Amino acid sequence: MITSPVSAPTVSRGVRLGYGVGSFCTATVSAVPGLLLLYYMTNFLAVPAWLAGVVVTAPKVWDLIINPLVGRWSDRTVSRMGPRRPWLLAGSLTLPVAFFLVFAGPPLTGVPAALYVGLCFMATATAYALYEVPYKAMPGEMTDDYHERTSLLQWRMVFIGAATAISGVLAPMIATGQGDEGTLGSYRLMGLTIALILLASMLGSFFGTARAPMTGAPEADHGGWREQLAAIRGNRAFLWLTVMACLQMLAVSMMLAAAPYFASYTLGSPKSTQTLFAALVGPMLLTMPLWVWLARRFDKRGAMILAALLFGGGTAAAMATPLFGPLYAHLTILLVGIGIAGVELMLFSMLADVVAADAAESGKRRAGVLTGLWTAIESGVSSFGALIFGVILSIGGFVESDASTPVQQPDSAVTAVLVGQTAVPALIIFLSVLVTLRYRLRPPGGPAPGVSG
Repeated sequence: MITSPVSAPTVSRGVRLGYGVGSFCTATVSAVPGLLLLYYMTNFLAVPAWLAGVVVTAPKVWDLIINPLVGRWSDRTVSRMGPRRPWLLAGSLTLPVAFFLVFAGPPLTGVPAALYVGLCFMATATAYALYEVPYKAMPGEMTDDYHERTSLLQWRMVFIGAATAISGVLAPMIATGQGDEGTLGSYRLMGLTIALILLASMLGSFFGTARAPMTGAPEADHGGWREQLAAIRGNRAFLWLTVMACLQMLAVSMMLAAAPYFASYTLGSPKSTQTLFAALVGPMLLTMPLWVWLARRFDKRGAMILAALLFGGGTAAAMATPLFGPLYAHLTILLVGIGIAGVELMLFSMLADVVAADAAESGKRRAGVLTGLWTAIESGVSSFGALIFGVILSIGGFVESDASTPVQQPDSAVTAVLVGQTAVPALIIFLSVLVTLRYRLRPPGGPAPGVSG
């Protein structure tokens, strides 16, 4: 057990709330396309499942280039607003527009529709990087206290829970409209509604962090890419954390892409997507104080292992849904929600620890580069979740359609939906537990930061 004294908070409640509200962007931009975009293309724009998977994945590969660049630029930014907030403003003014265009529903089908959505999603990924990379870099620079970072980030997780409710309940509710499937018009209305919510929350975070403290290294790292990457390669805690995040978010992205198919073809009701997400969100809103306590009691690594086991266990248990029915499915998702709450809180708290430890050891400000690389790699790998699920559907013989001509799917396609929602993600999550055992970064008084066993 690791204990440390509880110090007075150094980040005010107003700044915590102001920072936390920006998580509407993080959760929504990840969840809504992850949940609805593949289904929107295969069932409304007549895009083949494999091609729709490519469209969802390809723009995210761009993150591998743009995210580290934005991080490096923000590290070197000098302004009266600080190094991060000018980028928050730039993302706030561009992302909502690009997001709306993804679901604007032009009169296109097949390959032309795939090209249109792909270009708009590429623009969304670029605007998202402008905001998200500097945003994620901020907690590691707000406080020097190991445990206060977890407490600070629980506010972020509360807003992620609220945003997940919007993404998983409100967005599908608007998209499906009055019927079971929805229309292009209802998807367009959903895109506009979410875009306006994004605009309000992102600007709220920009103004709400105006008084955020800056405790990180004051001098930016002006070294070249080769020197910076060499230093990062030597940071074993960062590397193991990145692998851990990639595996966990890959599983999450697969489950998001599979959710509307799971609701339609396993539970027999597209609108079940909303109640499944309600079961997922409840624990995220209610269990944050518990996970903060567990992180203090067993350290963050121990809490992460417990959270991942709950996440993976609930996912694996959902394989029995055809035997036990919809109520059982919702109970397993409730368990998944408890696990995801802990996983996401620990991930972001550990990232803030790695950023702070790097600044303390190097004396240089490179939180943006670290966060940019972490976000790019994690986002790029996780984006393959939709592609993998699309391939699983194609192997199962899933038949694409448009809204006017729905089709009866073969039994093999229904089985593919269940496997892609449960068995494959569960295996990935359990693999992440093994990776977590390699992460070694402790509070002051523990082993040296970056030491790996």
